[in-house]
Amino acid sequence: MARKVILSISLCIFSLLAFAQINTDRVLTIGRNALYFEDYVLSIQYFNQVIKAKPWLAEPYFYRAVAKVNLDDFKGAEEDCSLCLQRNPFLVQAYYARGIARQSQENYEGAITDYTRGLEFKPEDRQMLINMAVAYIQKKDYDGAENVFDRLMGAYPKYAMNYMTRGAMFLEKGDTIRALEDYNKSVELDPYYAPSYGNRALVYYQMHKLDEAYSDLNEAIRLNTRESGYYINRGLVRYQKNDLRGAMADYDQVISMDSRNLIARFNRGLLRAQVGDDNRAIEDFNMVIELEPDNYIAYYNRALLRLETKDNMGAIADFDVVLQQYPNFIAGYYSRAEAKREIHDLAGADRDVWTAYQKEQDNNLASSSSGNISGTAASQGKSDDNTREKSDKNINKFNRLVVYDKEDERKSKYQSEVRGRVQDKNVRVDIEPQFVLTYYEKPDMVKKLVYYDKMVESYNNDKHLSMLLRLTNQEAALNENQITKHFTSINNYSAKLDVDSSNIDAYFGRALDYMLVQDFSEAIQDYNKAISLDPSFTMAYFNRAVVRYKQLEYDLSHSTDQDDLSMINKQLSIGPQFNSKTSASTRNLSSAGFKENKRTYEFEMIVRDYDMAIKLNPDFVYAYFNRGNLRCSQKDFRAAIQDYSEAIAKDPEFAEAYFNRGLARLSLGDTSRGIGDLSKAGELGIINAYSIIKRMTSN
Repeated sequence: MARKVILSISLCIFSLLAFAQINTDRVLTIGRNALYFEDYVLSIQYFNQVIKAKPWLAEPYFYRAVAKVNLDDFKGAEEDCSLCLQRNPFLVQAYYARGIARQSQENYEGAITDYTRGLEFKPEDRQMLINMAVAYIQKKDYDGAENVFDRLMGAYPKYAMNYMTRGAMFLEKGDTIRALEDYNKSVELDPYYAPSYGNRALVYYQMHKLDEAYSDLNEAIRLNTRESGYYINRGLVRYQKNDLRGAMADYDQVISMDSRNLIARFNRGLLRAQVGDDNRAIEDFNMVIELEPDNYIAYYNRALLRLETKDNMGAIADFDVVLQQYPNFIAGYYSRAEAKREIHDLAGADRDVWTAYQKEQDNNLASSSSGNISGTAASQGKSDDNTREKSDKNINKFNRLVVYDKEDERKSKYQSEVRGRVQDKNVRVDIEPQFVLTYYEKPDMVKKLVYYDKMVESYNNDKHLSMLLRLTNQEAALNENQITKHFTSINNYSAKLDVDSSNIDAYFGRALDYMLVQDFSEAIQDYNKAISLDPSFTMAYFNRAVVRYKQLEYDLSHSTDQDDLSMINKQLSIGPQFNSKTSASTRNLSSAGFKENKRTYEFEMIVRDYDMAIKLNPDFVYAYFNRGNLRCSQKDFRAAIQDYSEAIAKDPEFAEAYFNRGLARLSLGDTSRGIGDLSKAGELGIINAYSIIKRMTSN
């Protein structure tokens, strides 16, 4: 089925290429548009067509590799990088991308070879140096890693991630003293990066310094309120400090963000059982078993709770499951015997007691002959060891809180440094992005807002298009079926326009489709046509401004080879690049990257579109908001504040406008009112606002 879908996508793209007579340079550009805006599946289809037409080009293989890395197709990415380097052995980015692909497949030697080759061209490339250090750590060559760290510290002595990564290495080696020194240095260099505190908390926990661990986890949570691991670890620390209520609150928070989090569910079930909240504890273990049907430790805990709540038949059913898996689990037989007595199955209870007695005798005999105590006694003798790793299936540890596996912790530390987008890992001081009229939206578990405008609702009610439009500033990438659907839709609209070239809605609908498949030039042409046919078409002006904004962003970010490499580093980033001293900026259009000869005209055209949208519909708050964003990108913060204020006056619950106005005010030094705006934004659902307030109020 998947192959049929991909084939269909390719045929749709091919038909469009044939119809519009688009050359491969243009298709490559559209593919890079899709890649830049993280629409990876779509980008691959464009690169496929370029490769089919001109298989001797190196770049499409490289860009396809980048898309595959972001889709976790590391083998395919490695193969594409190799094909790229066969055609152009001097493309530094390809060594970098192949190194990441190999590292993600645990081919550490191959990754180091690639980074070494890339560093021949760029000897002080920070990303490749850190990746290479991590690769040495992963292959347990700590001396090799330290040599790379020496190069890093020499070239970038004030880069906090150097110390973070080396601290993780020392912690893995068991050298908590040197790990703590590096984490301290990381916090000193960048006191606003949550993982520095989160990792240092683990060191303090291992050193049994619970107060220090607790303090660091508090700070990590203030800086990044969405990272569930910090709450889970703080819950463990609170449990060790006998603060059961606090630990419960932390697990409640994790479950509110992710109802399917197994560790939080299991641990909360144990805590509820400890405080006698048996029925709700059973609910938690029900969810654990639903999500992980072979979690026999959860079955046993639920059996004990069912026994306590007089659900004896349910308890016996759970004990049966456990004892089938653990036939030597003595406590299980005694517990099942108790349940059987409750239902007056005395013969069954006696059989279980006798079975347990015989197994005890066998264990005692084996222990006395070997001179060792039993495994159960040994495990119970460690009074300070009241946790178990998630993968530890020892049924005797049924009543211990679950922690992340050490191996998973190790992988996550370095995986986050080897790849992943910065914006997913750290709260950055970025304005909320522009709004757009589209069909799809990314789900947000925290910010569940529905954006409304009566003009859009009226257009939807009249069913001008086959799908309902929605306003969002969280655009979603298309999946395979959606890609196919919109290429087909483009062809259908084209057929309609062949029959009736004055069909305004067909031009508008096709423009939306072109926008969704990242073909900005064609989208702008169709918006132009719709506006020429209906100069009062507010939504066409609005979306044309949005697409022009995207096109300008992409063009400016790729105006030089170095900028092109920066885009790839954004996609394949190995660590946080947040600098607490940078002013408020946006990924949409970084003012540092503007090219004067390009931006002036384009900005003026975008502003004119928003001006016209506002003139035609003065209550359309999203046009004010987007114009404010545009002015922020030009560092015209006073004009931006006016736009955000106008939007807020018309919609007092407009959270994003408060957030962006707050950042604009902070950029002008108006700290008091800026923090006030951020506070209101947080109240309305933008929780990152609290992290920024913390930064601004820290001494």
